[in-house]
Amino acid sequence: MRTFPPRLAEQPIFYPVLSEAYAVKIARDCNVPASGKGYVTRFVIAKKFLDRYQVHEAGGKDHLEYWIPAEDVGAFNEAIIGQIEVVAEFG
Repeated sequence: MRTFPPRLAEQPIFYPVLSEAYAVKIARDCNVPASGKGYVTRFVIAKKFLDRYQVHEAGGKDHLEYWIPAEDVGAFNEAIIGQIEVVAEFG
């Protein structure tokens, strides 16, 4: 099973987004210019885990995401059900 890496010091929050279109926008328009590559992943996570967090609107009603503190990424990984699938790659 794949997992998400720990956050870096300059990344205090992990931002899983709720729509593929928003994930594509981030991967293509933000990640590629910043690092040369961008990936969109799809996965299922236990509702019981997500119930601890609020959904945030990040600049528009179609830009919904969770804000998972860096210290919770390990528990986030444990709550993943099945595999993480790469559905798009840019760059």
